[in-house]
Amino acid sequence: MDGSTYRDTGWKRLWPFGRTARRERAEFDERLSDYDRRLAELEGELGGPGGVAGEIAEGPLRWWQGRSYWWWIKRGLQAFLILFVVLVAFLAITAPLSKSLKPIAAPQITLLASDGTPIARNGANVAEPVAVADLPEHVIQPFLAIEDRRFYNHWGVDPRGIARAAWTGHGGGSTITQQLAKFTFLTPEQTLTRKAREALIAFWLEAWLTKDEILERYLSNAYFGDNQYGLRAASLHYFYRKPENLKPEQAAMLAGLLKAPSRLAPTKNPDLAEKRYRLVLGAMVEAGYLTEAQAQAMKTPALDVRTKRDLPTGTYFADWALPEARELSETGYNRATITTTLDSRLQNAARRAVERAPLGDAQVALVAMRTNGEVVAMIGGKDYSKSAFNRATQARRQPGSTFKLFVYLAALEAGMRPSDTIDNRPIEEGSYRPQNSGGRYSDTITLEDAFARSSNVAAVRLWAKVGDDAVIRTARELGVTSPMTPGDPSLALGTSTMTLMELTAAYAAVAAGEYPVEPSAFPAQEKGWFEEITGSGSLSGRVQDDMKDLLRAAVNKGTGRAAMLRVPNFGKTGTTQDNRDALFVGFAGDLVVGVWVGNDDNSPLGNVSGGTVPARIWRDFMTAALGNKAALPSPSPAPAEDPGGPVEPLDVPDLEDIPLGENGARMRIREGEVVIEGDNDIPLDLRIDEDGVRVEPRPRRREEEPQPEGQ
Repeated sequence: MDGSTYRDTGWKRLWPFGRTARRERAEFDERLSDYDRRLAELEGELGGPGGVAGEIAEGPLRWWQGRSYWWWIKRGLQAFLILFVVLVAFLAITAPLSKSLKPIAAPQITLLASDGTPIARNGANVAEPVAVADLPEHVIQPFLAIEDRRFYNHWGVDPRGIARAAWTGHGGGSTITQQLAKFTFLTPEQTLTRKAREALIAFWLEAWLTKDEILERYLSNAYFGDNQYGLRAASLHYFYRKPENLKPEQAAMLAGLLKAPSRLAPTKNPDLAEKRYRLVLGAMVEAGYLTEAQAQAMKTPALDVRTKRDLPTGTYFADWALPEARELSETGYNRATITTTLDSRLQNAARRAVERAPLGDAQVALVAMRTNGEVVAMIGGKDYSKSAFNRATQARRQPGSTFKLFVYLAALEAGMRPSDTIDNRPIEEGSYRPQNSGGRYSDTITLEDAFARSSNVAAVRLWAKVGDDAVIRTARELGVTSPMTPGDPSLALGTSTMTLMELTAAYAAVAAGEYPVEPSAFPAQEKGWFEEITGSGSLSGRVQDDMKDLLRAAVNKGTGRAAMLRVPNFGKTGTTQDNRDALFVGFAGDLVVGVWVGNDDNSPLGNVSGGTVPARIWRDFMTAALGNKAALPSPSPAPAEDPGGPVEPLDVPDLEDIPLGENGARMRIREGEVVIEGDNDIPLDLRIDEDGVRVEPRPRRREEEPQPEGQ
């Protein structure tokens, strides 16, 4: 204490209220000063600061000194209770009890093509849960004997069972409750932390569930090998019996598989399975479930595995569709069968088109979708069994000149038309100087011709004119999510990377006139009115028509002539630097198809460009896919004035050559002209047409050449 006292100063001395309190405070300060004085005298008597008083002043008692044992016990119990509450709350959040009701492996999903043809099956074989009340005792006893003999007598953790397992070498140190906690809630890591959590969850399960409920969940989720999860699936797989009808020796065989299901599966290692089976019988004798004589009399059960031709567990399309299928399927133990948008006929057409192509060592990818995004065919590589990497949905490659779609579409949206011109001379300024293929340049060129011929200098100048912000915005609106670098003029020539699926969906948006188009493996849901208003955009009729004119010009008179069909077709070729990627993306009818050819190591393809192999694959697929749809749509009947004149018999089919006698004479009708050819002895023809009748020498007969494909 410093001996200071409380004194009223200034105006406080004149304040009429609180005088009694101030007086009592002053008296207290005086007594306190007296205590300070007496303490100082006592310090002097005890030897000053260096004596006992100094030690007391310099080293006051610590908080833990002078505490009784009962105080420590009470504080320890309080800390334990707080820690227990925190752990229970943590488990309630991270390991919800409802999780133990679900199978530990995703149930099997079968994917069907749009016509109902099964195309792939994926996931574990998970059957309905079992009920302990419905199982015979001889089915339950083997599991208790080998896995947890004192299951009905412990609280989740069994120290006696751990000691017995350590002494005998079998019998499992973990209880059934701990095993349920482990494969339901925890990872398989072998750490002390995981074991501690396993024990805590086991106590928690024991507090919330009955013993029979724990055993039911354990038997319904345990892995039995051969992709079989749960006792019901395993009993049907190995013995073609329901678990309620298992024989004692069959149940004992299944109980022995739980220690190492993959290694002990009797279909793969019958000798190891039989050895483990005998060990289970020995444990049942020790537990009192069997006598020694009964165990010796039990023979190894014969398997009854019903083999059948199974579906492939994976394809490029199935791997892509499966995550969405999991979301669509119901949770729980039920298997799911889901119909996809894949068209079996179109998938086979895609496979044949790819097989016929001269690919060499190069890889290939093909995506075909409807204009609403429903994917009907997919090829992710030449051979799924050798490489499951999907080059249609996972590979990010440069799109080359197919990216010019976004450049020209941005220009059209800015008000330009296909007939407008742009400079097509070499670019001789700046650091980026692209060149046209073959060195073909001109003073100016129309947008239609520039797009058809895939002029690089025109595309870069157009990109600079409309601005890269407009080009990137257009690509984003059409569904491209891959990174695009602003300010980079090479972007106009497709130097950014994206998936073939993204690129094809963007072309589908142009075909549909609405964006974005979301690729889907399942039938598209009808949009509600709110989604129609807020969820999508659309191209104006003029912009869509002009863009389609550019795409059609690229096929009919440009770099994509190899893809020409007999029906209106639209598309664009793409070839990256050094011919590392070759693409063709386009649409006809209601199909939008993208084709990519390249090497996985990004090495050059040689002479392969977008207008060669990819365009031919696209044409071959479209020819097979459209079939009878390749004919132009019939115009709707509309009233019109009678033009007069003779009636043309348009419903009369083209006539074949009409023979006139047995010496080779015949009459031919071709394009409004009648020709009567003489026989072999008279090399003269009688020709009748709009110019009259005339006789001409007959040229040497030859076979007609096939007509070229139209536009």
